[in-house]
Amino acid sequence: MGLMIGPERRRYDTKVKRLLDDARWADQAGFATAWIPQIPDEFDAMTATALMGRETSRIELGTAVVPTQTRHPIALLQQALSTQLVCEGRFTLGLGPSHHWIVSDMLGLSYERPAAQVRSLLDVLDAGLAGPGTVDVDNEHYAVHNPLEVTDKPATPVLLAALGPVMLRLAGERTDGTILWLADEKSIDEFIAPRIVAAAHAAGRADPRVVAGVPVCLCANSEVDAAKERTNRILSEAEISPNYQRLLDRGNAMSVADILAAGDEAAVLNRLRSFADAGATDVSIRVVPIGNGRDELLASSRRTRDFLADLAPEIP
Repeated sequence: MGLMIGPERRRYDTKVKRLLDDARWADQAGFATAWIPQIPDEFDAMTATALMGRETSRIELGTAVVPTQTRHPIALLQQALSTQLVCEGRFTLGLGPSHHWIVSDMLGLSYERPAAQVRSLLDVLDAGLAGPGTVDVDNEHYAVHNPLEVTDKPATPVLLAALGPVMLRLAGERTDGTILWLADEKSIDEFIAPRIVAAAHAAGRADPRVVAGVPVCLCANSEVDAAKERTNRILSEAEISPNYQRLLDRGNAMSVADILAAGDEAAVLNRLRSFADAGATDVSIRVVPIGNGRDELLASSRRTRDFLADLAPEIP
């Protein structure tokens, strides 16, 4: 069980302190992983991961996910290897081709053939993560001849955000697994898991990780509708992406609220176990608090997080 940890907008002066407090709490509470999102207008995810690595001792720390188009692969490798050195082998690099409304509309970069760009980038990452030495890669997108001597730690695991058939095949063949958002149990069981596992086995790789992003709210069963309403209000932005729309079409969920695990302890536990039964190897939990005003929201968040900490050893 993993916990999604991210910065809160506008609370500038305490941003770093709160990130580190959350990381220390997740480490001490027994979560397997802390996942740090790369939000377009917020704190850099790998910088946050490196800071968290100095404040924790055992928890895996992963990005979910760094866009592949925004960093040259050598810059990405330098930052990832540096982060791994700080984290002493506990860092997992989550990557993804992002979405047109970020890459093209916000950044003015090309979003043509994103899978081909990811494949070219993985060529460079494979060479750079293999160990110290010169990275020599010439392919469709990159001509790289660059020495790297950051660390001789074991190769950094790479997970790839993969929502369609081509990306799932690429994730299975070339990486350690996939990180998902807006994937319900049906889409994981019938579409995602079979494809990525088959691709991994065909490439002679071990079973891949399938990390399901799941919003969670511990509440009275009579408050589930309120939790769904708030989930849709604060987390539905990504649904505008055609990539996510196609993924939703493969499952039963119509919106992010349909993926929410909400209700009392039994309801939340059963929903999380259903993701494991569908083929998810990990869950990345986004706590969704409910209430009127900051005090109630904080109390709701604490209740949910404390329950999840107690639950962590029981999943799956």
